[in-house]
Amino acid sequence: MSIIELLALLSLLLVPLFFYLTTNSWSKAPSKSNPKSYPLIGSSAAIFANRNRNTQWTSDLIQSSPTVTVVLRRFLDDSRVLTGNPANVQHILKTKFYDYEKGSKSRQTLFDFLGNGIFNIDGDSWKFQRQVSSHEFNTKSLRKFVETVVDTEVSQRLIPILSTAAANKSVLDLQDILQRFAFDNICKIAFGHDPEYLLPDLPETEFAKTFDDAAKISSGRFATLLPFLWKIKRFLNIGSEKRLKEACSDLREFARNIIKEKKQELSSKPSLETVDLLSRFLSSGHSDEDFVTDIVISFILAGRDTTSAALTWYFWLLSQNPEIEKEILREIKDKSESPVYEEVKDMVYTHASLCESMRLYPPVPIDGKVALRDDVLPDGTVIKKGMRVLYHPYAMGRLEMLWGPDWEDFKPDRWLQRAGDGVGNDGKWSFVGRDPYSYPVFQAGPRICLGKDMAFLQMKRVVAGILRRFKVVPAAEDGFEPVFVSFATSKMEGGFPVRFEERAN
Repeated sequence: MSIIELLALLSLLLVPLFFYLTTNSWSKAPSKSNPKSYPLIGSSAAIFANRNRNTQWTSDLIQSSPTVTVVLRRFLDDSRVLTGNPANVQHILKTKFYDYEKGSKSRQTLFDFLGNGIFNIDGDSWKFQRQVSSHEFNTKSLRKFVETVVDTEVSQRLIPILSTAAANKSVLDLQDILQRFAFDNICKIAFGHDPEYLLPDLPETEFAKTFDDAAKISSGRFATLLPFLWKIKRFLNIGSEKRLKEACSDLREFARNIIKEKKQELSSKPSLETVDLLSRFLSSGHSDEDFVTDIVISFILAGRDTTSAALTWYFWLLSQNPEIEKEILREIKDKSESPVYEEVKDMVYTHASLCESMRLYPPVPIDGKVALRDDVLPDGTVIKKGMRVLYHPYAMGRLEMLWGPDWEDFKPDRWLQRAGDGVGNDGKWSFVGRDPYSYPVFQAGPRICLGKDMAFLQMKRVVAGILRRFKVVPAAEDGFEPVFVSFATSKMEGGFPVRFEERAN
């Protein structure tokens, strides 16, 4: 009997059983915070019904739970815990860090794409890559290189494209523009390679398309209700899995060619002239091709969509809150045309507004770990070995217990204090951050995001560059509400069509 025939037979057996269980009274009654659960299939029916709004649905469940923690039972009692409790988040990300890992299922799901990169490993391998990466991320030379790359991309590519759109009164998809901008930036920073994705004709470059396919198909594996289905497709080399195999092969071939070129440069010079991450790793003696390929691909994935996702929703929120936009513009105009690092660092109100935007629309709305042993969370939730425990930044940004009854409002002021409130003495705003377990947008604990400062540097420079020259006006009709969707990172469904209006000097 072939695999396909076996699947067909299983379907014939399971479908009647599914209908029997969904109509039988032998089930766990639902509550506001827990969907109806049945023997064998758990809450799979509800999970499937909400598959296109999983982030919002699970957020609603958490917000309705007295403990802001819920347990979802999936097929064959594959239970998952979702929590918005900061004490639980601290427990899994810091206190019991070595008891919670990415897990073998997650590693297997992403291995074809990320290999043994830093975001797909645990234990000593992760610790080593973290130490190597941390050293490079903390150098002033890398920060200066990032500033140069971002400023060049803003002034020579982004602004001219927006100026042309403003002059022609044409509509652009700002989400697409920001993704192209971020992809060019992160490729230059990680590889020293310019994919030229943000050009006036908005080209469909092969490398960007290949990377996008690999990322989408890999993250799509997590959304499969029955994981064995993608494994069968991979075994048979058909459909999306065939495309993933081709894309990953092309990416690694591309990476190997660049590594070969960099090694040749290094052999003929005492040091490389470029200071991208790949060059830094090779210069410091890490010459294993698989090691540097995996780690650099991981950083491209991390930097490709996160900042563009954050900025897409940021510009949407500004368009709906003109008074806040005025305050940000006032701060930007106090700085020079091309602000130096200290000026960017001093953009306190802009920094607060970015944090507030990511509270409501985090680039990574859900993340999690797998328990290595039985445990009990601080709120009393019982965890069994092998259970997946997910923390939910999207839901946490909507909890009244953390942000007050006005949590729905976009208020940068909640991140600020004036002089006289015990901070500073010059009458200026001072930024007051939240603890990372109440606001885990950049993860927390030992795995907190290495690129956090780099991300804020890039976002502030983009915001300053755009808002100083243009007003961003949504092209959609009044009353339009964008839809938040999530794959590996968040997106605005259908893009963000806007017009750009030149500001008077």
